[in-house]
Amino acid sequence: MVNGSWVFYKSTAAVYRDTSAWYHFVVAVDTTQATGSNRIKIYVNGVEVTAFNTDTQNSQNFDTYINLNQQHSIGRYNANADYPDGYMAEINFIDGQALTPSSFGSTNATTGVWQPAAYTGSYGTNGFYLPFTDNSALTSGSNAGLGKDFSGNGNYWNTNNVSITSGSTYDSMTDVPTLTSATVANYCVMNPLKLPASGTVSTSNANLTVTYNNTAYASMAVTTGKWYWEAKWDSGISTSFGVSGAQQTGWLSSGSSGASYSNDGTKWINGTNTSFGASFTTSDTIGFTLDADAGTLTCYKNNTSQGAITLPSQPSGGWMPACWSGNSGITSTFNFGQRPFTYTPPSGFVALNTFNLTTPTIQNGAAYMAATTYTGTGSALTVSNAVNGVSFQPDLVWVKSRSTAENHFLFDSVRGSAPNYSRLSSNLTDAEATPGVAMLTAINSNGITLGTNGGVNTNGATFVGWQWKANGAGSSNTNGTITSTVSANTTAGFSIVTYTGNGTAGATVGHGLGVAPSFVIVKERGNANGWLCYHISTGNTGYLELDATLAFQTLSTVWNNTTPSSTVVTLGTVSNVNRNGGTFVAYCFAPVSGYSAFGSYTGNGSSDGPFVYLGFRPRYIMYKRSDSTGDWYVWDTSRDTANVAGNGLFPNYAVAEVAYGTILDILSNGFKLRTNGVVGNSSGATYIYACFAENPAKYALAR
Repeated sequence: MVNGSWVFYKSTAAVYRDTSAWYHFVVAVDTTQATGSNRIKIYVNGVEVTAFNTDTQNSQNFDTYINLNQQHSIGRYNANADYPDGYMAEINFIDGQALTPSSFGSTNATTGVWQPAAYTGSYGTNGFYLPFTDNSALTSGSNAGLGKDFSGNGNYWNTNNVSITSGSTYDSMTDVPTLTSATVANYCVMNPLKLPASGTVSTSNANLTVTYNNTAYASMAVTTGKWYWEAKWDSGISTSFGVSGAQQTGWLSSGSSGASYSNDGTKWINGTNTSFGASFTTSDTIGFTLDADAGTLTCYKNNTSQGAITLPSQPSGGWMPACWSGNSGITSTFNFGQRPFTYTPPSGFVALNTFNLTTPTIQNGAAYMAATTYTGTGSALTVSNAVNGVSFQPDLVWVKSRSTAENHFLFDSVRGSAPNYSRLSSNLTDAEATPGVAMLTAINSNGITLGTNGGVNTNGATFVGWQWKANGAGSSNTNGTITSTVSANTTAGFSIVTYTGNGTAGATVGHGLGVAPSFVIVKERGNANGWLCYHISTGNTGYLELDATLAFQTLSTVWNNTTPSSTVVTLGTVSNVNRNGGTFVAYCFAPVSGYSAFGSYTGNGSSDGPFVYLGFRPRYIMYKRSDSTGDWYVWDTSRDTANVAGNGLFPNYAVAEVAYGTILDILSNGFKLRTNGVVGNSSGATYIYACFAENPAKYALAR
């Protein structure tokens, strides 16, 4: 833009509003290209953007205003005082070349995540490199300080509206997109996407200052380790700082999922307010040490301990920093370590950033779960589930046509074998059957081979294949009163279980996971019966039905009012799960930190919908309203490759994929509803979910 006029303009169809992680952008300009769309290319996280809402192209051989005698700005919108409220790092300008992302980054072989790399080529005459690492001074008139050019060209940039004064105005952060060290990584910030059940929250100062009249939450949660952060109460009548359960949305002062230290010197825990320590004011620095293993939160006023709060039992997802007030217009500022702390953390306690987060067992979800899209050919077709070179041999394969009204088809390595696997359909009560024309003919080391059956391979139709890794054909398990055959992947928290029912109340079936499953789906194989589900959020007193829209139904004869244990699932007498002599299959899922999560959320009926913290960037999201009738919905990042996601499929229906448009954002640490409708966000409604990861938040980039 020059003097208020656009020379060329591109507005992406995708939206980029994940506030908890980094984006990597590359813009390549070559106006000599004959094709207009090739003259300006934009890449996000190594992938070229091809969908634009607005695409105003310049003429061939147009000489842009870059390098001409015009004022240039980085981090400002034209000549107005419009600044991005965020972070920038590693700015490279290459003069004379239109490069691709491979010059600036690569895909990590372990995590599958795009990561920056040092540029080693020529910068050209007017090129520059700004890593913002010289924080000895501001830059004005010489190649030194924050605006220093490290390219060797000396093309420095004068700083403006930037501060290196210690305290809350300090702008030289160590927040970066790489896991460089214990003090240089992607840091926790306050999360404007996670809203309280009532009231408002807004952020500023790169999401370190928050204004609130209910509860405001941070962007990271922890389940283990020792952590330190600081907060300052800037203005308003009163405030309280502490920790919240990662899934909580109500008042931090209520319930059992949080604890806090208030400015009047009291503490809140389990919904009870009692005396605690000294009062504090806006001039004080309030520090916290969280020992997630011991379950204690120690509070400090100006580096003097006020004592430790014993936390309630750790909630699902762990603890995250938070603050709350019952008054309007309260403002506070946090420091998680991205700028110098006011006080030195106690020994053994570290800053809350991705480098210091525990290394997850599963660093790349593509090794255990896939959402693979393909186009049918009508002839034998092999489909690979490889993503960035990572693949696996699946054991549960769930195929759905996207473009036609076909049934869902489920196959697994315990119930069937090559060359013609038997199928079940999640939208039908039908018994298991071996198709006359083969559907799934082989399970391969990196995917599947499909037969010519139109249900999975119609010529020209589009499909998705969701796949999970268990452990092959399975083996005998005698942990329960009923002997089962179990294919269990304890690393990924997934097992396939087959058994024969005995009709006895309290019968048990071994699942092989070693931890209690949070989600169990059972189908009778030999009879037309509905698919019954246990979910940790609805409990053991009844069921949800995968093939139907029913709300949670109370029925003690399904799970015998008994929660699954670390070894067995308990059954009642209902025929859907324990018909005497009937054959059954159960798909059992246990949560794995950074890879899978099972829980619930409450809709708010707003287009600024609830944020669900998962601790990972999801690949697959399934949810259903549980307190009333409602469909099951599935979203994944293979069908919706950018935000906003809106291509829905329904496990309980055979209909083709529905293009809703705007439903939800899939984020680096969870997902956020962006619809005010019944597709996942009716006001006051309860929804249960099951999610699987692309990558844990420790490694994930923003989407």
